[in-house]
Parts: sequence; structure tokens; C-alpha cells
Amino acid sequence: MSNHPWFFVSLSLEYQQGENRQQLTLYTTFLDDMIPQDNSVRFIDEFVESINLQEMGFESLPVQGRPPYNPADLLKLYIYGYMNRMRSSRQLEKELSKAIS
Repeated sequence: MSNHPWFFVSLSLEYQQGENRQQLTLYTTFLDDMIPQDNSVRFIDEFVESINLQEMGFESLPVQGRPPYNPADLLKLYIYGYMNRMRSSRQLEKELSKAIS
């Protein structure tokens, strides 16, 4: 084990961390406020957060290089694409950036 401070930081960042939806941005709005209350993304978010992904076989991988994306976030994205008949990652990227702006 190393005594370097960065060693301990890298262990705590198992997955890439997304933005906090309750954090104020430069525009003084929450990301959470930009999404309508009746949007399907809220249902997807609550559904994925309510299930135990470890019981379903999702495992933590050892971090080598850049940390992986959180499996819960990827599952949310996959479900969103499936519900909206989007199979292309480029389509998903375009749709999500359009929905936020």
C-alpha cells in the first residue's frame, strides 16, 4: 500500500461520478428542475434506484486507468433508449443533450 494521498482518492472513486442534480449551476437552476415532473426519466431513475443491482449480477470491477461508468447510470440510459426506440448511442446522445437544453 502506498502512502501517497492520491492513492486513497483513487480508491474512493470507483465509478465516474455524475453531476449532482440538486447542485446550483451558473444559471441558478437545478438540473432536476429542468426535467418536467411527468417525464419518463423520473420513473426510470426511481425504478433503477429501487433495485439491487448486485443481486442481479452487477459487480464492482477493479479500477485500472479511467474509472468505468456507474452500471446504474448505464442501465437508466439503456431503458430510456429502449422505451423511446433509440438503439444508436449517437441518437441517445443527441436526444439527451436536446432534452437538457
